[in-house]
Amino acid sequence: MKTEFAVKNRYADAAEAQEQALCCPVDYNPEFLKIIPAEVIAKDYGCGDPSQWVESGDAVLDLGSGTGKICFIASQIVGPEGKVIGVDMTDAMLEVAERNAPMVAEKIGFSNCEFRKGRIQDLALDLNLLEDELKSSPVSDANAWLEMEAVAEKLRRDQTMIPDNSIDVVVSNCVLNLVEPQLKPQLFAEIFRVLKKGGRAVISDIVADEPVPEHLQKDDHLWSGCISGALTEDGFARAFEDAGFYGIEFVKFESKPWKTVEGIEFRSVTVRAWKGKQGSCLERNQAVIYRGPFKSVVDDDGHAMERGKRYAVCDKTYQIFQNEPYGNSFQFLDPLENIPLEQAETFADCDGTRIRHPKETKGERYDVTKEAEDCCDVDSCC
Repeated sequence: MKTEFAVKNRYADAAEAQEQALCCPVDYNPEFLKIIPAEVIAKDYGCGDPSQWVESGDAVLDLGSGTGKICFIASQIVGPEGKVIGVDMTDAMLEVAERNAPMVAEKIGFSNCEFRKGRIQDLALDLNLLEDELKSSPVSDANAWLEMEAVAEKLRRDQTMIPDNSIDVVVSNCVLNLVEPQLKPQLFAEIFRVLKKGGRAVISDIVADEPVPEHLQKDDHLWSGCISGALTEDGFARAFEDAGFYGIEFVKFESKPWKTVEGIEFRSVTVRAWKGKQGSCLERNQAVIYRGPFKSVVDDDGHAMERGKRYAVCDKTYQIFQNEPYGNSFQFLDPLENIPLEQAETFADCDGTRIRHPKETKGERYDVTKEAEDCCDVDSCC
């Protein structure tokens, strides 16, 4: 909690006057910056541009939205059919964002962006609603404090700030590292909770090439400066994996460190990860062949596949592999006779990888003989 106050106070000051030490150089699309007020740009801090992976019509949630720069960029990308929600806990940052939002809306011709006060590791609790309760029932003793905890839990349940399965893409720009270590698992779980099935997280943050020692973690200035709370490169990816994401990839990885402290390099990365591998596994006689270029790969469910071999997969995995980020890596083999989902039995091999014999896909009684078809390429033939 001590580090949280250090972060809040430093970013409150940074909302009043620009602080260069909080910002990595980032090349944003200048077309999107044209309509954003100079105050927002000057007082917004980050280390990447996750908005590059936002699409038209998306419902976007920006964690630690600050003065709103990424939100205002995303609002232009998603268009009038999409929406953007920014969450931040610092009043001074929210004041800048909310004051400038109507100006941005007027310039782009529609209003699709709003800001809410909350902690990014607790996206169910709207802090503005909690403050209203505190005004009417101030906490003056331990009993009142316990009662207010119950009120907070009721607000989470009955007036959830960000509901389950409501967001297409969660973005964040150099904020997750600011959350205390013991709360980071809850933070990643919250990101997972609010995403729709098939949704994605695109997170720009600072990572370390070595574990950050305890004495650096106790330095409030280094912590609020996006240094001491950084996860290691593999720890950052593993946090997504532990939360239930799949298809986790570093879509951007800066080769040069932003800062070096006691020999530890801190650099900016952007990770994209997907939600949707949860659910039942059904047998529909589908198969996939890993195309390469690696000799073998292992996916996030432990399916180990060698190049060129025909593997049995459940319908869920079959559908996942056809979409980002896997689509170009596999050849997909539909069964000759379609098995409707309502008639499909439970897939028996989810815990391992089984080679699928071609007759399982074609049908056991398949014995057709065909003449060779005309070659598609007139310059060559089989």
